[in-house]
Amino acid sequence: MRVLFLSIILLILSFNQDSKTTILFFGDSLTAGYGLSPEQAFPILVEKKFRNAGKNVRVVNAGVSGETTAGGLGRIDWVLNQNFDVFVLELGANDGLRGLPLKQTNENLQKIIAKVRAKNPKAKIVIAGMQVPPNMGEDYANEFIKIFPKIAKENNIRLIPFILEGVAGEESLNQPDGIHPNIEGSKIVANTVYRVLESIHL
Repeated sequence: MRVLFLSIILLILSFNQDSKTTILFFGDSLTAGYGLSPEQAFPILVEKKFRNAGKNVRVVNAGVSGETTAGGLGRIDWVLNQNFDVFVLELGANDGLRGLPLKQTNENLQKIIAKVRAKNPKAKIVIAGMQVPPNMGEDYANEFIKIFPKIAKENNIRLIPFILEGVAGEESLNQPDGIHPNIEGSKIVANTVYRVLESIHL
C-alpha cells in the first residue's frame, strides 16, 4: 500500500513538472532589470501575473546589461541548453543607441531565431519591438523600427510592437538615466509583455 501511495505521489509530481510552462527571456538591461532588484525586473512580474491567473509558469531571466545582438548571438548556444516552451527575444536597443549597421542587427536577430528553432522546434517565439531616438538621424531611426515587425512577419512569430510603450520618454517612469524603467515603469512593461504572451494561450 505504501509503495502504491509513493508511486501516486511521484506521478503527481512528475505531472506538475511536465505541465509547467517555462518562458525564457533573452535580452539586454531591460530584461535584466538594470537598477532594480531581481524581483522588480519585468520577467518576474510577468511570472507573477501568470501565477495569479492560475497558470503554472516559470520564468528564466537571461538578460545581460549592455548586450547587443552580436553579443546575444555569441552566447545563445549556451543559453539554449535548458528546457523552455516560450522564447522572448528582447535585443536591439543597444545596437540602435550605438548606431550599428541595420543589416547587421537584422541578420543577428534572424540567426538567433534560427538557432532557437533548431534547438527547440516546438517553442513559441516572441520578439520585442524597440525604437531609438533620432540621434543617428531620422532615416536610421525609422528604418530601425521596421526591423522587428519585418522579422516577426518573415518568421511567423508574435510581436510586441514596442516593449517600452507608455514608458519611454516619461520621466516619472524611468530612472535618472532616462533610459531604464524604474519600479513603476517596469510594471507597465510587464503589462505590455503579459498581454502578448497571454494571447498565445500558454
